[in-house]
Amino acid sequence: MQIIRDYQYVTPQDRGASVAIGNFDGVHLGHQSVIDLARKAAPDAPLGIMTFEPHPREYFAPDAPPFRLASAETRAHRLEKLGVDKLYELPFNTTLSSLTPEEFARDVIAKGLGLTHVVVGADFCFGKGRKGTADDLVAFGQEFGFGVTIAPLIQAGDGQVSSTSIRQALSDGRPRDAANMLGHWHRIDGPVIGGEQRGRDLGFPTANMSIDDLHQPKYGVYAVLVDVLDGPHTGSYFGAASIGTRPMFGENKANIETFLFDFSGDLYGHTLSVGLVDYLRPEEKYDSLDALVAQIAQDCDDARKILSTL
Repeated sequence: MQIIRDYQYVTPQDRGASVAIGNFDGVHLGHQSVIDLARKAAPDAPLGIMTFEPHPREYFAPDAPPFRLASAETRAHRLEKLGVDKLYELPFNTTLSSLTPEEFARDVIAKGLGLTHVVVGADFCFGKGRKGTADDLVAFGQEFGFGVTIAPLIQAGDGQVSSTSIRQALSDGRPRDAANMLGHWHRIDGPVIGGEQRGRDLGFPTANMSIDDLHQPKYGVYAVLVDVLDGPHTGSYFGAASIGTRPMFGENKANIETFLFDFSGDLYGHTLSVGLVDYLRPEEKYDSLDALVAQIAQDCDDARKILSTL
């Protein structure tokens, strides 16, 4: 997959794609349906995604709490797995955010990238002040020479599939409900960073990862599926992970600490993808380290039983 970050200077081979447009945070089932429509709308054209970095919500409210389900790197990795040929990851800045809906359709979609077809969700808004609607885009497509498909909103379970609904499920400690909307386990990806090595001292060495820039799931212990993405230990493992501030040891910055079952090796600096399967229990503070160790052992037993059924 090729990543293109400029709509004004593109090569001829980067033009003419059939593109799904959106933020694609989490690449959930609704996103996947939009991508499938883009693939079917022009099967002979390259399949593309147009998205924005940073997320417009981050641009307009930089001091708001982190909300993203996935980093730009994780999003790109998942889109590539879906067969996307070209990712138009456009810088969301003052220039782009100031374009009127007509200017966006004309200068970015038609003249800039020369797109053959675009697919958007029924709730799609674009242009300065989010004044452009999906129906407006249809009219602009007729004027400027590109096709437009409006994708219906997707339902799953009792409600509409959306990044907002997925965030709520994760905040509630319902990772399986999140997975039903995502079409895959919600994953936290990133490099393994140095920690206090308390887990090693307790007999449960953990791989620590930052969650600073991501929406934080409900704090507690989870049964997880772990993919080691690089290095000599590349592969898939079962495990248990703790997300939170580690109250047993005082105030700490929230992170995720993952214990890989039946694993021995050094993971520092390597990249992990941790999939949340089930929420086991909330964070707790214990009266002694012996009580904490006993609870961790029970957590691992519970996680093994759950994961063995997958």
